[in-house]
Amino acid sequence: MTGSRNHERAKKIHIVRRDGKDGEEPNNWGSYFSGAAWKYDDESGQYYLHLFAPEQPDLNWENPKVRHSVYDMMNWWAAKGVDGFRMDVINLISKPDGLPDANKNEDEKYANVEPLVSNGHRIHEFLQEMNKNVMSKHRMVTVGETPGATPENAEKYASLDNKELNMIFQFEHMGLDSNPNPALGKWDDRKTSLKDLRANLTKWQEKLYGKAWNSLYWNNHDQPRVVSRFGNDQTEDYRVKSTKMLATMTHMMQGTPYIYEGEEIGMTNAYFPKLEDYVDLESINAYHQLVDDQHLLDGETMMKYIAIHSRDNARTPMQWDDSEYAGFFDHTPWEKVNPNYKQVNVKNALADKNSIFYYYQKLIELRHTMPVITNGKYALVSGNEDDEQIFAYTRQDDDTTLLVILNYTDETVNRHYNVPADAKLLISNYEDDQNDTIRPYEAKVYQY
Repeated sequence: MTGSRNHERAKKIHIVRRDGKDGEEPNNWGSYFSGAAWKYDDESGQYYLHLFAPEQPDLNWENPKVRHSVYDMMNWWAAKGVDGFRMDVINLISKPDGLPDANKNEDEKYANVEPLVSNGHRIHEFLQEMNKNVMSKHRMVTVGETPGATPENAEKYASLDNKELNMIFQFEHMGLDSNPNPALGKWDDRKTSLKDLRANLTKWQEKLYGKAWNSLYWNNHDQPRVVSRFGNDQTEDYRVKSTKMLATMTHMMQGTPYIYEGEEIGMTNAYFPKLEDYVDLESINAYHQLVDDQHLLDGETMMKYIAIHSRDNARTPMQWDDSEYAGFFDHTPWEKVNPNYKQVNVKNALADKNSIFYYYQKLIELRHTMPVITNGKYALVSGNEDDEQIFAYTRQDDDTTLLVILNYTDETVNRHYNVPADAKLLISNYEDDQNDTIRPYEAKVYQY
């Protein structure tokens, strides 16, 4: 905001500003971090838009000077040798004309703005202009973070004709465990069912095949740890096996896998018990809004939800070894260290030939040496659509078929998949193969 007050006339149009309405905000938009998406600026006498933190005013992309300033900055970095850009919430930059009110429920003070501002009417115009001015001039990779994007949107954003981005981060599979009550957003403690997860991952694999490119991810700085969310971190054996199973699930699909720091050693949620343990603005604001202001949840329930979904779970220091502060630093870090760092750390992972780390290395090696993983067609095994325990799919090209079998549960089950007698067990998270008997969180990939 400081910069926006210099050269007032020129700078005003660099961020989204509006006059208030009847002494209140210009519209009913809510911030992603709770509360209103508008903040009053005493000096200008107007409100400015911040879909996220007040310290992050939304740029006015309708102004060509703003857009080309961004392109100049990108080209400056490209000249420095950067290999690409990850574009934060890039599909929110095109706002609807007139900034109308968004739909909201009666028990919501402010509206969920995402359906109104995501994938706006000028977004493809802006991205194609960016591509022409920046990406087309350099050899680089681009991935756009796109909340609210569908496969149909992705076909345009990440089309194989390369007019906009190389790929996107979509969030459909990240929202499968959100609270059924829209007023509570993502805050809940339920686990995603295999039926929902399989249907969503399958949809993206099938709809983008031959048209656009998928990104494959479980974790990032905004999401809780994959093993705590989709797997099982309650015992050491289950932590290891379920992490490997989930890694196999995505690494055998078509797209580009993203491995978030700590995922490769099976780092878990921290499960901090007190609100003062958290520094994540989203978590803190949500607690005060849902518990103190709106009284939609009691404090104990909300803390349970925060322990599961807070972004701080992904932001605890990297666990290098069992020394103080997990070897991350020799002074108290900004985020508290996960209490399990003495057991879960890089030093221990490197010393164990069967660790999650080495399993990830094997998956990456397979992707680099087997064209069927990159180019083969995905297909769900017939009859697997409603299986509540096993996820089974194939990847196939003219030369090779891969059969991927994954147990999403802590139960031992029996399934028969007509695996050819000469099939090769390519990778597994168990030391032996019991054929039709599929053990808790077992993952195995056959090649034939």
